[in-house]
Amino acid sequence: MSGALFGLTFAVAAPFWALMIVAPAWSWTDRIVGSPLIVAPVLLVYAVLVLPALGDVLPVVTAPTLDGLRELLGTADGAAAAWAHMIGFDLFVGRWIWRDARERGVPALVTAPVLLLTILLGPLGLAVHLGLRLGWRARRASAVAPAAPVA
Repeated sequence: MSGALFGLTFAVAAPFWALMIVAPAWSWTDRIVGSPLIVAPVLLVYAVLVLPALGDVLPVVTAPTLDGLRELLGTADGAAAAWAHMIGFDLFVGRWIWRDARERGVPALVTAPVLLLTILLGPLGLAVHLGLRLGWRARRASAVAPAAPVA
């Protein structure tokens, strides 16, 4: 069952990524991605994997050790649950990046590669967006700032 759930995890997240990357200006994209509930299908997969194994998972997450985590993730259920965990959080972060970029007026052609990076290497995509976000704020502020009077 863990193999099927592993495959299902990205399949239920992919349509939302596709909307943000391929159809960012479509009115339905804003309506759909506007809800944080887009992560619910992935969270459901995660719950199906983790809740039956809570007795094995809780000791590892409440008193983590490298060996304990390696042992848990070395099982099919543990790896599938970790995958669902990563996909769920990456999608939530990707949604925030997409919405934040739109609010700041960052072009979709700039945001799309950041979202792709977030799909593949979540924290690095977030780091790139945070860097762009700072730079974008500075560029927009200097573009809007009134010229200083000449004395």
